[in-house]
Amino acid sequence: MLDEQNSDSGTPRALTIAGSDSSGGAGIQADLKTFAALGVYGTSAITAITAQSTLGVRSAYDLPVEQIVAQIDAIMEDIGTDAAKTGMLSSSEIIEAVAERARYWQLRLVVDPVMVAKGGASLLRTEAVKTLSSILLPLAEVVTPNLLEAEVLTGRSLHTEDAMREAARAIHALGPRYVIIKGGHRPQAPIDIFYNGQDFVDLRAERIQTPNTHGTGCTFSAAIAAFLARGWSMDEAVVRAKRYITGAIEHAAALNIGHGYGPVDHFWLFDQSTQNAAASVETT
Repeated sequence: MLDEQNSDSGTPRALTIAGSDSSGGAGIQADLKTFAALGVYGTSAITAITAQSTLGVRSAYDLPVEQIVAQIDAIMEDIGTDAAKTGMLSSSEIIEAVAERARYWQLRLVVDPVMVAKGGASLLRTEAVKTLSSILLPLAEVVTPNLLEAEVLTGRSLHTEDAMREAARAIHALGPRYVIIKGGHRPQAPIDIFYNGQDFVDLRAERIQTPNTHGTGCTFSAAIAAFLARGWSMDEAVVRAKRYITGAIEHAAALNIGHGYGPVDHFWLFDQSTQNAAASVETT
């Protein structure tokens, strides 16, 4: 998956604008792990600090908007980025500020419209949904809602693949160039619907029975950003990201982290070589 690269512009870079997850399974931490695993130099602008574990979110604190903006500007003025993604943007004020800087810096933006944590805690205020739809989605190269988030964005119940396709059309009409509605919350096979404004592609995978799914949405959207940063087209970036997240879920049981919804294995591609490297260090 990593031995090909369509970019010759030096080290690929990706920026994540999201919340911090103290358990390391989602948010900024998951994004940076994903970037590293996929050969991309990751930078970050933290929007919120959460106190959470695999058992759930205990509390969340939004950073001041001026600090969020300062982080974005500091990165862009010095390092720059080839792609960016957003995660937890909990208020209209934060969404508006991030959107303004995204326009200013002309960010190639992957928007993960984070609304609810795995354990059920709300991460997006109700009044901010309209701001997200009207201000941030029109700036997105691609938006990656899960089924529940797509229902909020469209006001529709999505029980069938046809309903998911109609929702993808409705979300596309809000402005993003591409839409992916993730089907992992359906009881049927976890089919993701990818829409480019004209055609649909079904991204299929076998359902993996595991509780270790913490951070799947963050990881998937971060993988798309990483592959875009590496120079792949959107079509190829999405397919590769789907393969990556499927492997990360499949190998998650080996981590055995926490007592709730455990994290996926971001470094599943390198697990064996990493173990060998660690062993060689310990014996030298």
